[in-house]
Amino acid sequence: MTLERTVSETDASDRDELDMILDRRRQAGAQVVEVETAKVKLVIFVVGEALLAFPARGLVEILPLTTIHVVPGCPPALEGVINVRGDIASVVRLGDLLGMTHAPSDRRSAILLGQGTQMRSGLRVDRVVDVLDVPEESIQAPPQSLPEPLRGPATGVFEHEGQIVILLDLDRVFQALLRE
Repeated sequence: MTLERTVSETDASDRDELDMILDRRRQAGAQVVEVETAKVKLVIFVVGEALLAFPARGLVEILPLTTIHVVPGCPPALEGVINVRGDIASVVRLGDLLGMTHAPSDRRSAILLGQGTQMRSGLRVDRVVDVLDVPEESIQAPPQSLPEPLRGPATGVFEHEGQIVILLDLDRVFQALLRE
């Protein structure tokens, strides 16, 4: 009988200890607060060799490259105009504006129709890579080593699939166009 009591008492003691451990874990679990990190939806695209992005909130739509009608006397970066369902929209060669060389046009080329606070225009890009939500905390200040034409419009940099992406401000891009 003594042996049975000892085993019983040990089992009870182990159960009490196990219950205490489980209670502590439940309490710790109850104290864990899930924090939703703020995210920003970005459209990532390529111009020449560079990966760039705009916040999606400033882009009305992504259009396939279509016939662009040249308008004489326009600034060099303004490629011409397009017809968007009956509305006329200007098209800016984003690479020219930012001091970059565009890749030759192909079926992946696109026009990002952007709406800034003071103007609306299409922005010609070599191809759209992705549309995704990026945690705001992963966006860092743009480095001072950016080429001069990018310093004004760049608001940050972040990493996407092992590559650096330069985040641009649509209004600053449009302001650079108006200064031309």
